[in-house]
Amino acid sequence: MCTVRSYESGAELAAEIAKRGDLFIGEFADVPVGGWDRLVDGVDRTPRQMIAYQLGWMGLLLSWEREEHAGAEVVTPAPGFRWNQLGDLYDAFYQRWEESSAEELIDRFTTMLGEVVHLVNSLTEEELFEPGRRAWASSTPSAWPVWKWVHINTVAPFTTFRTKMRKWKKQAGV
Repeated sequence: MCTVRSYESGAELAAEIAKRGDLFIGEFADVPVGGWDRLVDGVDRTPRQMIAYQLGWMGLLLSWEREEHAGAEVVTPAPGFRWNQLGDLYDAFYQRWEESSAEELIDRFTTMLGEVVHLVNSLTEEELFEPGRRAWASSTPSAWPVWKWVHINTVAPFTTFRTKMRKWKKQAGV
């Protein structure tokens, strides 16, 4: 796994999430109607799958926090899935969004991105940066602080998938 960057503050993390999310979703503006489910050589996901993946992980982050806040036991990564079943989890993300229009995918991404930024902005520096502040963030042996979970499930894949999307567009002739 690559080295994870660090942040000086929650505000810096929130700004980076917003910036990288906007850059990522901006790549989808010119995907043709017939291209959303098209695989191309050298890219392992379709445009729809790339957004579905992001929606899935952002949704999990938000649900983990919401459930813990409500006093519920949080199951990570998701009910019915273990960490060694991520391929199946990704398939569930894809199935959830397979019938959605491009507009709906982009709108939902934008809304959820705002919710994640709001979540980060609502947490104290201690809640974000000190390990052990959330049970869901301590649910694996890594026991990462919240910021790292957020980064790994937003900024990192937004950046990686933006590169994949740019390659997809080049291969697809868009």
